[in-house]
Amino acid sequence: MATPASLQNPVRDTRDLQDEKAREAYIQGHDADGIPEDTYPQDIEKGAQSNAHSTYTDERTLSGDDLATPPPIEAIDPNIIDWDGPSDPANPQNWTQKKKWSIIGALSATTLITPLASSFFAPGVPQVLTAFHETSNLMAAFVVSVYLLGFAVGPLIIAPMSELYGRTPLYNISSFLFVIFNVACALSKSMGMLVAFRFLAGCAGAAPLTLGGGSIADMFPPQQRAGAMAIWSSGPLLGPVIGPICGGFLVESQSWRWVFWILAIAGGICGILVLVVCRETYHPILLERKAALLRKETGNPSLRSKLAKDLPPKQIFTQAIVRPMKMLFMSPIVGLMSLYVAVNYGILYLFFTTVTFVFEGHYHFSSGAVGLAYIGVGVGMMIGMVSLGITSDKIIKKQQALGDVRPEHRLPLRLTMPGAVGLPIGVFVYGWTVYYKTHWIVPIMFTSLIGLGNLTAMMTIQTYLVDAFTIHAASAIAANTVLRSVFGALLPLAGLSMYDALGLGWGNSLLGFISLAFIPVPVLFKYYGERIRTNPRFQVQL
Repeated sequence: MATPASLQNPVRDTRDLQDEKAREAYIQGHDADGIPEDTYPQDIEKGAQSNAHSTYTDERTLSGDDLATPPPIEAIDPNIIDWDGPSDPANPQNWTQKKKWSIIGALSATTLITPLASSFFAPGVPQVLTAFHETSNLMAAFVVSVYLLGFAVGPLIIAPMSELYGRTPLYNISSFLFVIFNVACALSKSMGMLVAFRFLAGCAGAAPLTLGGGSIADMFPPQQRAGAMAIWSSGPLLGPVIGPICGGFLVESQSWRWVFWILAIAGGICGILVLVVCRETYHPILLERKAALLRKETGNPSLRSKLAKDLPPKQIFTQAIVRPMKMLFMSPIVGLMSLYVAVNYGILYLFFTTVTFVFEGHYHFSSGAVGLAYIGVGVGMMIGMVSLGITSDKIIKKQQALGDVRPEHRLPLRLTMPGAVGLPIGVFVYGWTVYYKTHWIVPIMFTSLIGLGNLTAMMTIQTYLVDAFTIHAASAIAANTVLRSVFGALLPLAGLSMYDALGLGWGNSLLGFISLAFIPVPVLFKYYGERIRTNPRFQVQL
């Protein structure tokens, strides 16, 4: 922790000034220009390094450019509290690798469980319809999809709350509520009660999806983020794939209510893990805590965090609630990239709606074995996760050695194109092979391309958004999560009607043509992303 002298003066301590006149002038409050340069070059250098390393932001940072330059040394307010140099152990980026990866492990486990809940329940829908005397196919789809609507609404509350109170309290509160709402689902006495608590469980489960990317940005510099992002972002994709595999056998051996008991138990275990392991990583909150402690210790009420917002909490909350929507609708980068991910995610969930009736009806799988049809998607995602996690950081390190690191380096064509091209191919082949009732192994094999396409799109784009919108990464990810969840929730409701009208062949071909139209998106931002980010017409005042 810095000494009180360093808190009230640009120089850390008057003992660093070897010249007696310089020390006297400094103590009397004279301007730094009156002190000979050769008396404290080390302090000036360290101060510059501190600011270059800090989370200093200006308009360019808030608009998506994290290459902001620090203010000149002479402009530094002596009452501003920042990190104590580039090696400050309180800065989450300087934590030990063990501590960082323990937090990533806990968050990734939670980020797997909450998306898994979206489809874990799907095999039990027929039992629910029978138990509550429901016959509507629309309600059968909605009781599954309503959870994703919670994923769309939750981030709009969670993201702004995290700006006021930090990330860790939101993780802990949301984990507790997730358990409570799943217990309520298990005890539901009617379809309405089940739908309501499924929605609330989705709202609570959105916390790790909304804040996880921001936590990674807090702890890891750009050249180390891809591996952490690969593990964390695999949860929203692998979870819905693993869910039906496990849920099918559970429902077959027990009942649909046990799905929610298992989710409550798993959510509770992950919640305890997060409570024990995770520490606050949000830089503005940490610096504000430091400033508050030093105000108390020094009696200087003017001390304030470098990242403090001189606004009342209500206004901060209002701005934070609006920010994801502003980014979604006013930033072409956030808007178009979120739409690209949302379309892919919607196609994935539309595919999920066909699995049960295709593999039970066409291929005569049992209700337990039908979950195995999701393995192809899971294999594709695992391939994408491993390859991207290894390759992306290597590219950034190479660019760093060349002295040229930009967020657009997260979008190399060798990483984005296999998934972008593979997804429509997978959808086309899956649709026509199940239409002609080809051996079941063929459509399952080609669904791996659907998994690969979804993971490469989500991971590269989320990592890009984190790098481009550093301090507002959580808001950018929240905007992405909201649109993705809306598409994932609503498109499957129209899925069965579409397949009834067009059949499995042309119905999936329609989805394939839509995904083909989005292939240019990663190419566009690879070559023109920086120009768009820095264009004043496209910068959003956040």
